Amino acid sequence: MPGWTLHRLSLLPTLILIGSVARADVAEVVQDHILPGYTALADATAALSASAQTDCTAEALAPAFHATYDAWMAVSHLRMGPVEEDGMSLAFAYWPDPKGSGARAQRSLLANPDKMLDAAAFSRVSVAARGLAGLDRLLFADPPLGADNPEAACTLIRLTAEDMNRMARSILAGWTGGYDDVVLTAGEPGNTTYLSQTEARQAMLTLLHAGLEFLIDERLGRPMGSFDKPAPEKAEARDSGRSLRNVLLELQALRRMTRALDPEAVVTLAALDKAVAQAEALDDPIFDGVATPSGRLKVEILQQSVITARDAVLSEIAPHLGVGLGFNAADGD
Repeated sequence: MPGWTLHRLSLLPTLILIGSVARADVAEVVQDHILPGYTALADATAALSASAQTDCTAEALAPAFHATYDAWMAVSHLRMGPVEEDGMSLAFAYWPDPKGSGARAQRSLLANPDKMLDAAAFSRVSVAARGLAGLDRLLFADPPLGADNPEAACTLIRLTAEDMNRMARSILAGWTGGYDDVVLTAGEPGNTTYLSQTEARQAMLTLLHAGLEFLIDERLGRPMGSFDKPAPEKAEARDSGRSLRNVLLELQALRRMTRALDPEAVVTLAALDKAVAQAEALDDPIFDGVATPSGRLKVEILQQSVITARDAVLSEIAPHLGVGLGFNAADGD
């Protein structure tokens, strides 16, 4: 299944309580990281949708598309709460899509425009056909998906942008309309979602860890493939040239979250700073370089830096939050 969620906790090391909480600040994560991130996403998708209504060409929409993708990368690791309702996290960015189900679903829509009647109908379309990955194919593929039927393609572009704005506004409203209080009142009477403050901290730690895992295994690991079979064609957002940019933006977002959650996590922050600097210095926007030994080595070095940051989250931040590592059936020997 593409992506990851908090429901994949069985794939992460089991977390157990150890000691007292020293430096956790869930409130700062919510107020300084989550809410501003989703506000920016709602604003960016509103601008994208408005632009699409005026001109649905790639040239016209490129700035708003990239601004929206940038805003999504600032929150893409926050797979908890409202974004998990109705599959919105997957609908926003259905990747990886190894079977090409998104393109197939979009071709079906383009061939049957009557299925694209309005925004309400489109919200029930397969998540694989929606969101940023869908727009990436419609605007930037060579040739763009739907190039042979520009009228239907324009309708699909406009519906996709409108749908993204609807989802972004819904996610923001969910957070500001009550889910923020659910997180901030963890452990208080009546809170059945987080029975203790530790559970809320554990959820934040899981988001941070899972975000780094996704970078390692998917955003970097997929295009790297193996030494004998590199796979740059599997890079995320390759058509729009954003593969490396997405890695950099997510690293920067995870660093901001780390800083908000545990400003004294000096080892983790230093590891993230190193990874950010390496991503900034890497001149390989769609990871074509992984097909050469020297290019692959550069991406491997970046991946190892992200692994170091992930390990530091568990060795440094977990104790600060009052949690530690145990083992479960998914762990190796």
